[in-house]
Amino acid sequence: MNVDPADRTDRTELAEVRAVLERARDAWDRADGTAYGELFTSDATDVTYLGTVYRGGAEIGRAHQELFETFLKGTRLALEITEVRFYGPDVAVVVTVGDTYKGRPGRLGKVATYTLVRAWASGEAVWRIAAVQKTGHRRLMEAVSFAARPATRPATRPAAPRAAA
Repeated sequence: MNVDPADRTDRTELAEVRAVLERARDAWDRADGTAYGELFTSDATDVTYLGTVYRGGAEIGRAHQELFETFLKGTRLALEITEVRFYGPDVAVVVTVGDTYKGRPGRLGKVATYTLVRAWASGEAVWRIAAVQKTGHRRLMEAVSFAARPATRPATRPAAPRAAA
C-alpha cells in the first residue's frame, strides 16, 4: 500500500480509515445491508460497477440488502488497499482493488476510489464513506492504449493488483 510520504497524519488515523473499509467488507460478507449502509454518510454517493448511482447511507444499505438477497447472494468481498492520501485532518482518499467472489477469490478485477470524511456520530468524530466509484480494470485495453499511445501511461501507478490470499 502506498501512503503519501508528505503526509504527517499519524498511524491512528490510517488505522481508523482502514477499519472502515474492513467493516464494509465484513458487512458485505455477512450480507448485512444495514451495517453496510451505516458506514456511509447520510448524503454519500455510491457509483456501482454497473453505473447505478445510490445516494445516502440509508439508500445504499437498502439497495445492497436487496442485492445480497438476490444477485449477490452468497458472495464475499475481496478488498486490498493500494493507496491512501489524506487531504487535511478530515478527508482521506483511498484506492482499492477488489472483487466479489464465491469460494476462493480470483484475480482482483475492479478498482474503487473511496472518499472518507470525518463526521460526527453520537457525539464523536468517526470516519464515514462519503463517496465511492467502482470500475472494472480492463487490462488488455489498457495495454493496447499504452502501446499505441505511450503518453497515455500514468507517470506513477499503484502496485499491480494481485489475487487475494
